[in-house]
Amino acid sequence: MPKESIALIGFMATGKSVVGKALKEHLGENYTFIETDLLIVKMAGKSIPKIFSEDGEALFREYEREACKQAAQLKKSIISCGGGVVLNQENIEILKQTCQIVLLTATPEVIYRRAMGEGKENRPIINKEEPFKEIEKLLHYREPYYKSAAEIIIDTTEKPVERIVEEILTQSKLQ
Repeated sequence: MPKESIALIGFMATGKSVVGKALKEHLGENYTFIETDLLIVKMAGKSIPKIFSEDGEALFREYEREACKQAAQLKKSIISCGGGVVLNQENIEILKQTCQIVLLTATPEVIYRRAMGEGKENRPIINKEEPFKEIEKLLHYREPYYKSAAEIIIDTTEKPVERIVEEILTQSKLQ
């Protein structure tokens, strides 16, 4: 039986939220859009930067696993996953039970431009002295995780959202 949900994975600022919302709009009211990061904020009762600074990354990853479990239970959903969701193979196994996994990619330069536009203080893992180097380092480290989890890979670099949605729909066979 074909999977009716999509989990969007990828590094920060590759377009998961923007593309996810556009995909949901295209698919209509039968579909829901959910972000695992928002589920985490709701569970923790505080922002992601606060979770990292007050509780540490390990507790954040616990929340993330629970968010994946909750999101994967939804029918006909588009799930925007946090960038580090692939670091725990259990998350991917949970998502693959009900979702097609779509990896969104972009160049380090585009990721840097997009992320810095939102402010590095909103992105705990790059809130460092040299954010571009941190992006390159993390991308290099995470790339094998992303690629092994992905069933579909879409490069979002310099593409309009509509084209990305079209590519996802074509490759995923969703209507």
